[in-house]
Amino acid sequence: MSLEELRVIVIVYVSALAPLIFLYTKKQQIPSWASLLYLGALITCAAGWELWFTYGWIDGDPVNIRRSAVLNAWLPMDINWLLNSMADAGTISLGGLWLMWKLSNQNYDIFLSWNWRAFGILFVWCVVQNLFVELFLYHDQLSEGKLLSWAPLAPTGQYFNPMLFEFNGRSVMFQTQLPWLILPPILYMAALKLASKSAASKN
Repeated sequence: MSLEELRVIVIVYVSALAPLIFLYTKKQQIPSWASLLYLGALITCAAGWELWFTYGWIDGDPVNIRRSAVLNAWLPMDINWLLNSMADAGTISLGGLWLMWKLSNQNYDIFLSWNWRAFGILFVWCVVQNLFVELFLYHDQLSEGKLLSWAPLAPTGQYFNPMLFEFNGRSVMFQTQLPWLILPPILYMAALKLASKSAASKN
């Protein structure tokens, strides 16, 4: 096992499991709707692209032929999609909403009505983290020439998938950026709906 493979394994498991621990241990300190939003985000990410990218269902290669044998052993294909979806829902989605709230002076009103500045923070977070994942975490399995399946939240599939840019010889492809361009407004609208419903029930 190389240091790079160890880094990938540790990051995947920590980013998948740490949010669950946080939700459980801090449940008295976070909004009651956060757990429901986590579940909704997990289902959306799994059905939106993670299952498709993992199994290569439509014109794609399964993940186990796009990465090393060590990663296949430690991140088995049949739980790969779940671990990634858990990280998407927890570290990225809930983490992004927390960052949005934190950088908005902890103003809870951003969850009660649409705020473009707050949404901008969430959107930038989602895009930047995905660039990090593609360039430094999963670059070997998402790079140019690696065939990913069509997916509902990556609707152009391989049929329109230009390389956006290269960094240190690593490519960033259009298809892999799409889910995190599409998801942020859906995520924010879901948070608004859940938070508003929760506030109304208390009145």
